[in-house]
Amino acid sequence: MKNPLVIYNKLVFILLISLSSCSDAQKVDNSIKVIEYEALETQKSLLKKGDKKAVEDYNKLITKVDKLLNVDGFSVTKKTGVPPSKSKHDYMSIGPYWWPNPNTENGLPYIRKDGEINPETRNNFTDFVEKKNFISAIKTLKDAFYYSDDVKYARKNLAFINTWFLDETTKMNPNVNFGQYVPGQSEGRCFGIIEFDGLIEVVEFLELAKDKGVLDKKTEEGMINWFTDYSNWLKNSKLGIEESTRKNNHATHYDVQLLSILVYLNKIEEVKNYLSTTTKARIFSQIEPDGSQPLELARTKSFSYSVMNLHGFLDLAQIGQEVGVDLWGMESEDGRSIKKGYEFMLPYVTNQEEWSYKQIKDKKSSEEKLIADLKKARKLFKEDAFDDALEKLNKN
Repeated sequence: MKNPLVIYNKLVFILLISLSSCSDAQKVDNSIKVIEYEALETQKSLLKKGDKKAVEDYNKLITKVDKLLNVDGFSVTKKTGVPPSKSKHDYMSIGPYWWPNPNTENGLPYIRKDGEINPETRNNFTDFVEKKNFISAIKTLKDAFYYSDDVKYARKNLAFINTWFLDETTKMNPNVNFGQYVPGQSEGRCFGIIEFDGLIEVVEFLELAKDKGVLDKKTEEGMINWFTDYSNWLKNSKLGIEESTRKNNHATHYDVQLLSILVYLNKIEEVKNYLSTTTKARIFSQIEPDGSQPLELARTKSFSYSVMNLHGFLDLAQIGQEVGVDLWGMESEDGRSIKKGYEFMLPYVTNQEEWSYKQIKDKKSSEEKLIADLKKARKLFKEDAFDDALEKLNKN
């Protein structure tokens, strides 16, 4: 016979998860948001039902998140390096594929090795690692708060956000003027902007915190001001404009970042106009009629970059769906579309054909991302063109 105490503890666990009689999705308002409540609610429903995998994942999440409760905070002011502005409040990073020049005594100017990450770019001299850890913490705490309804995780996230963005002694200035600089060549490049894709996690948490009634007014107003200043920098600064005119994945992910922030700021008409013009033009210029992406295929990690760019377009299509712009259904006269881009990748992910382009690193994680994207497109847009491929993948 099972231990009565074990049975009691399981019942209490399920009861705590199910405290509310209505679903979280029903509690929030109907305004346009970046956060995907449906996906979160699906996972939470599995947890409520006691699904073995969901419970295991939840326990791992709680173990991970509880360690974060003892972390003081993350800040750009912790780096050992100093940006050209002389202010540690400015974010700074080194281009990951740039290495010391072997032909000069001081290693300057650095030279590029595409796809090969210089370990020097991943230490505490710059802000890259600190920023990565900050975004990871935001996501972990956000998920734990949603699944557990324990407000201590939300409060910790609010503390982290205040430290990174708002506190006078630790805040980050709303710019990326010194992102991905190259020693001996430049003080900052437009390519550093892509390192802030993770700001979407911050936006999602702020939306969740407000819907749950735990977002204080001071933090909300502070973050609206910060995002307003940062979005203006993205749109009007030299580096922001330069990044917006790139021909590859950088411009795609610039759009994802900017438009997610504009959705949070409730600038919906601006988002709709942008998607219908600028983003539409990107799709048709980056994806060929056969679905290939020449500028991504030219990289040393061509499979990874092809998937990365399509993932960005899928995010944009989802934003479009929220605001009433059908990016997924858009197709040029000669057949260019996001869907065609995914169709191009199908034979390679199902092993019907061998990837013949350069790929210097293992592509397993990119394959997993591609499969997840195919499933997401199936659900979001009722897209059945990938069904055969998904069936083959399920059999394997």
